[in-house]
This record gives sequence, C-alpha cells and structure tokens, in this order.
Amino acid sequence: MENNKIAVGLDIGTTKIVVMVGQKNEFDKVEILGIGKSKSLGVHRGVVNNITQTIQSIQQATLEANAKSGITVNEVVVGIAGQHIRSLQHSDYITRENADEVINEQDIETLINQVYKLVMLPGEEIIHVLPQEYKVDGQAEIKEPIGMYGGRLEANFHVVVGQVSSIRNIGRCINSAGLDMGKITLEPIASSDAVLSQEEKEAGVALIDIGGGTTDLAIFKDGIIRHTAVIPFGGNVITEDIKEGCSIIQKQAELLKVKFGSAWPGENKETEIVSIPGLRGRDPKEISLKTLSKIINARVIEIIEQAYLEIKNYGHEDQKKKLIAGIVLTGGGSQLKHLKQLVEYITGMDTRVGYPNEHLAGDTDEQTTSPMYATAVGLLMAALEKAPAETLSAEGSAEGEEGTEVQESETAMQTELTKNRNSVLERWTDKFKEFLDKA
Repeated sequence: MENNKIAVGLDIGTTKIVVMVGQKNEFDKVEILGIGKSKSLGVHRGVVNNITQTIQSIQQATLEANAKSGITVNEVVVGIAGQHIRSLQHSDYITRENADEVINEQDIETLINQVYKLVMLPGEEIIHVLPQEYKVDGQAEIKEPIGMYGGRLEANFHVVVGQVSSIRNIGRCINSAGLDMGKITLEPIASSDAVLSQEEKEAGVALIDIGGGTTDLAIFKDGIIRHTAVIPFGGNVITEDIKEGCSIIQKQAELLKVKFGSAWPGENKETEIVSIPGLRGRDPKEISLKTLSKIINARVIEIIEQAYLEIKNYGHEDQKKKLIAGIVLTGGGSQLKHLKQLVEYITGMDTRVGYPNEHLAGDTDEQTTSPMYATAVGLLMAALEKAPAETLSAEGSAEGEEGTEVQESETAMQTELTKNRNSVLERWTDKFKEFLDKA
C-alpha cells in the first residue's frame, strides 16, 4: 500500500460483503477513505457455503473500494461469525523461574501461549484467548499484573473457539480474491469496539448485533469481555416469514419489512393496507400492515428471547454481574421500527440503538454511520491497531538528520514492543497463510 497508516476491514456477512478502507486522522479518529459493498451470495448464516460466489462478491466489493479510495487494497482484517462459534471459560497458571524480577509482557504471553495449546474437539481451533482477571501469588482481582512481583501468575480466560474448516474456507476465498488475510477477529468483538463506550463496558452491557444470517452477542462487565455467543438466525428469517405468510416474492418481502415493518403490532390499525404489484399480469395483492407487524413481532420475539437466554446464562440476575448499562442493539436488523421498545418490554433492561460514529471523523457521511456498518467499522479499527509502529518509522523519515539517531532508537524500542505484543493469533494466521499458499 502507498501509505503505511491505511488499513482495510472486510466484513463477510450473509446479506452483504463490505470492504472498508480508512486511516487515523490527526485527532486519532477513523477517517473512511472508501467503501465497497456487494451482495453476498455464497454465505449462509455466517458460514461460506459457495466458494466461487463468495470470491466474486469479495472481488466486486474490493474493486468498488479501490475505485472510491484511489488505493489498491492488499491486506485485510476479516471478521468471523456463524453457528460453529462457541466460547468457554478456562483458568491457567505459570510458575515463574525468578520471583525477584517483576512480571513483564513476556510472562503474560507465555501464559496465553499455554492456553492456545488446549486440546479442542476434533476439527476445532482457538480463535481468541481473552484474559479476564489475573491472580498473583493468590492475590485475586488484578487487572494489570505487569510490574508486580510474584512467583505464580494465574488468570481466568474467555476462550473463543471455531471450526477449522470454516476458517480455512474464509482464508481460501480471500486469497483467491487476490487479497492477503491479516488477523481474524470475532464479529461481535469488532462491533463492540465500534459502538460501545468505555463507561458502558465498565458498568456492564450486552451488545446484540442483529445481522442478516446471525445475531451476535457480546457481554462486557468491569471493562472486560465476559461472554460471547452467535445465534444462528437474524433478519433474513423475518423476511422469509413475510414471504411465506403473505405469499409474495423475497424482494417484495424485504422491501415491505424495511419500509412498513414494525416490531410492535399495536402500532398499526386494521384499516392500514399496502398494495403489492402482482406477478406478470396478475392482480395486485393487498396486505394489512397489522398482519405484517404480527408476523415480524413473532420472529423478533424469538430472536430477543434467545439473546436474553444467553444474557441469563452469563448470570445477569446475580447482583455482582448485573448489566447496569443494559442492552445496545446494532446491525442492520436493529433499524426495525419499535424494536427498542419491544426489547425493553421483554427484558426489562435499558436499551439503545448503537451507531458506530463515536470513533469516526466528524465529516463521515450519514450512510456510513448506520448500524449496518458497525462490524465493518470495528474490523477497520482492529486493522488500524496494527498500524502505529509502522507509521512511526514512516513519519520519522521526514524529520531531517538531527533527530535520526533518537528516531532510530525509538523505532527500535517500538518494534521490540510490537514483537512482544504480536499475538499468537497473528502467528497462527501466518502459518495458516503458508499452508494455503502450499495448497
């Protein structure tokens, strides 16, 4: 790429594929340079089920992003979802050789590496190992153990697991579309970076991302991710129900849902009717908006109850685990009329719709700040996280020769730090890329 600071997020969804190119501006906000969007044809419920069609959709979105941003897209950070994703809690510890030295990043990396060696079910792979609280020599509830003395370092982890074949298929599609795969990020984690504030994460919040094929959930408390889940149905199931219930075609059902759909049946009067053009020479169909909202309401309740069950599984009813900030809805499905009120009614929790505009530059157009793009913005932010070390050396070269030595030592320190922080996931991704190249 022409500029080291530019990064790319790729959201492979069930209804759309989005390629988002961006960079950080001087105020440390994300400036979007170009978006490419295409209809997703080869993905079902978050999982690739047609390689050829998915490759074509990725290529189409990439070409559009290239044209709009004037930058050639190479490496992308990709999101993963689907019903094969599951999460588990795990505790592990290491005994340090020299307890007289303070705990450093190397110790934490050793502990995380140890968790990556966990034996999973056949065909499963660890995607994320997310540390929660640490214990040092039995002293509990430590959030940041670096710089402390101690012989035994222990931690609770939230481990996210996915199917190897699904991850490989995504890698195959990206490589065949002429792109390099950077790191893989779980989609609910990406969405939460884009729409949640630090205060909400501290107070306790559940993010429900209603996409086309899946509904993703991420729960935070005390600033730490506590629970993740992927529910294998989303907005497409509502469209399918409207199609069956009103005997119309998919395209019309989707338009009806977006334009006239409401999650609250009491809103519409019996007399409100929409006329739908009939198929080739047939009479138009008349559909009551009351019936439409009843169909939508039944399915939406099912999705919300499933998500609420996951929130209960986390232990929301326990006083210590209470989610004070309630629920944040995002994703394309969250734009359904009166959904917020219905969620509050079912769960009894405060609810708001999350827009990914907090981290975006002020001049970003309105369409991009829609909840539909929450995951893509989050993936772009994850991609930009990797950029700072490279940026440093790129900026430093223009500073003249006086500060070169200082600049070099700073860059060396930065590189060393980055090396330490290089997660196991990135190394695994590299090995995986090698495997794909050989294949």
